[in-house]
Amino acid sequence: MSWLLNLYETYEANLDLVGKIEKKHNDQEYTLLPVSHTTQNAHIEVEITEDGEFHSATVIDKSDASTLIPCTEDSANRAGSKIAPYPLHDKLSYVAGDYAAYGGEIKKEEPFTYYIKQLEDWANSPYGTSKVKSIYHYLSKGRLIQDLVEHKILFIDADNRLIDKWDDKKYEALYGSKPPIFSVISGEQASAFVRFNVYSPNKILTEVWKNQEMYDSFIQFYSSRLGKEDLCYVSGRTLPATDKHANKIRNAGDKAKLISANDTSGFTFRGRFNLSQEAASISYDVSQKAHNALKWLILRQGKTIDQRVFLVWGNDDLDVPGVNEDLYSISPAPIAAKEKKSFTNKEFAVEVAKALDGYRNRLSSSSEVNILILDSATTGRMAVLYYRNLNKELYLDKLTKWHSTCVWLHRYRKDGNGEYVQFYGAPATKDIALAAYGPSASDKTVKGVMERMLPCIIDGRDIPLDIVNSAYHRASNPVSMEKWEWEKTLSIACALINRREGYNVALDTDNNDRNYLFGRLLAVADVLERRALGAEETRATNAIRYMNSFSRHPARTWKTIQNALQPYQARLGTKGTYLSKIIDEVASRIPIAEFNNKPLSEVYLLGFYSQRHELYQKKENNDDAAAASD
Repeated sequence: MSWLLNLYETYEANLDLVGKIEKKHNDQEYTLLPVSHTTQNAHIEVEITEDGEFHSATVIDKSDASTLIPCTEDSANRAGSKIAPYPLHDKLSYVAGDYAAYGGEIKKEEPFTYYIKQLEDWANSPYGTSKVKSIYHYLSKGRLIQDLVEHKILFIDADNRLIDKWDDKKYEALYGSKPPIFSVISGEQASAFVRFNVYSPNKILTEVWKNQEMYDSFIQFYSSRLGKEDLCYVSGRTLPATDKHANKIRNAGDKAKLISANDTSGFTFRGRFNLSQEAASISYDVSQKAHNALKWLILRQGKTIDQRVFLVWGNDDLDVPGVNEDLYSISPAPIAAKEKKSFTNKEFAVEVAKALDGYRNRLSSSSEVNILILDSATTGRMAVLYYRNLNKELYLDKLTKWHSTCVWLHRYRKDGNGEYVQFYGAPATKDIALAAYGPSASDKTVKGVMERMLPCIIDGRDIPLDIVNSAYHRASNPVSMEKWEWEKTLSIACALINRREGYNVALDTDNNDRNYLFGRLLAVADVLERRALGAEETRATNAIRYMNSFSRHPARTWKTIQNALQPYQARLGTKGTYLSKIIDEVASRIPIAEFNNKPLSEVYLLGFYSQRHELYQKKENNDDAAAASD
């Protein structure tokens, strides 16, 4: 229950944001829902005068369809033929008293009867507002569809029935081009969802679904009608309980629930308990606030892959560095490669800690960080796959260790200007999945890798070997992908390998490991041929083309590569002497007994990357010095 308690406390800490519309970077709106409210996509907006008369109506554009509406326990969980009206905004079959007169099918009882009675109770209660009363007075007349037909919002056929589906040949002569209503609904007109507003010519119009007074009015009304009290297992208080909990957790169309006990004839809880409340009793207030906080956090900062949600948030401060992100994303002042040419692991850990100090200082010493993963195996059931609650100091310490051990130099990120930037640190878990299994990997594979990486970050466990090996084999086969993709895969593979090996990005000239030395040889051969070819030639060098074979049969393949290098050494002349000397020096350090075709370990990639990086750094420095002297 701790995750529910932390979500409930997060809601309580952000009461000032309840009902306020916020926007993401892509202009998608989201809000922290008030208690007893949910969201629904509306198709028609009807404006009522303060006197309870029809004023106007419009078809709602899809970009403005999301509507915050009051709801009861029953309406939030209605399905199939069950009659459970929303208190104010709802489908035509509920809100239109003349639904049957226009061909609407009513199977057993008329939904409008239940809807209007519930609205009447709210309007006449001590909590009813003038807006609720105006809408009730109009709808009680039972002529909504008639007014919508007269104002050319809805359309009927020759038999005075609502048109089910638009047919150009059949209805164009009668109505002209296709009406807007048929472009916003996916089914028949009878399925249209209607939201109501009160028109006031002398005042600034405030939409009913964005009105705090309306929120408070329904919350107070519905709270007065809640059931019996019971001990809440989450808060420890005696409050009105509920056994009906929210859905629409990940999005507006999500039917899966985290808490459910509606199988009274099966064995969901029977056999251990007689009633579902004996398993766990949760108060209505806690359930509503915890679920609404979860919906809000997912929309605000959650990462969703194939319906699996990865969420990190702080109880005091929502914005904490994400566990799935790379250091460039989470650091307020990213550690760029230009700041220092090389780091030892100890030095880099200090730099990472400094980069995260902004978060440490912003959060209180008792602040906690929550990590939550959600997914659903079926349409109606959702599970908590992973949950951890950590003190923020401990959490930031674990992030520091991760980003200073699974570290390498990366060049695949872009800044705000679209320019590539270099940064040190650990890669994002999604990028790890793509490096290991390729850009065509299924979402199921990607989300599985992201979940499996969490214990490596939070608990310090070893990275699973299959992930490391997959990234290693892909990095050893550069001809199978474009250059940018291979460079990204290579640096990520080096980061994963380095987590175990503990090497530095800077070239270690004292390292006599056979694999590291063979990697250095391959890098020098690549740089030598690339310089001989010139900037205008973009084809892969022989070192790159034979890289996969080199990793499996290094001695035999090196002979082929070195033979192919001779024309390029001749072309460079004295300019290539330095590189040729490095080849001789590195090769001489490999013992004769180890200069064989035994397959190379992953360490050769570290030697390859570090040697190549060192040579490119020297080239840049020489070019800068030459430019300065000119």
